Amino acid sequence: MADNHRPEAGHEERDVNVFAIGKFGVGLTVLIIVSLLILWGLLNYFKASVTAEYTPSHETRAAPNVTKLPPAPRLQPNPRIDLRALRAEEEKQLHSYGWVDREHGVVRIPIERAMEILAQRGLPVRPQAEGTK
Repeated sequence: MADNHRPEAGHEERDVNVFAIGKFGVGLTVLIIVSLLILWGLLNYFKASVTAEYTPSHETRAAPNVTKLPPAPRLQPNPRIDLRALRAEEEKQLHSYGWVDREHGVVRIPIERAMEILAQRGLPVRPQAEGTK
């Protein structure tokens, strides 16, 4: 025969320690308030240091057209225009004559002309050393 014995239904007889939970809550609240006060103080400190750094002096106020640039590296105001100007300068150098080093007689020739000369004359070769093939 099967034993139909069930354990008695029951409940936890010990209560939660309300004093410990209250102490933890108060401690957490105090920690949050202290952290917020420290962060508020740091914010005011950093704000004051930045304001002092970028506040115009008497000399700067006397010359209103002078602007203080931020420290390097600075971003390009319009990189597309700068890139177009750079490419235009490179194209100009590729397709024009000019001096590279006047003292040593080094000149720059257009790329098309350089390819024509290379096709006519061929690539320069180094003389082979004796005994090597």
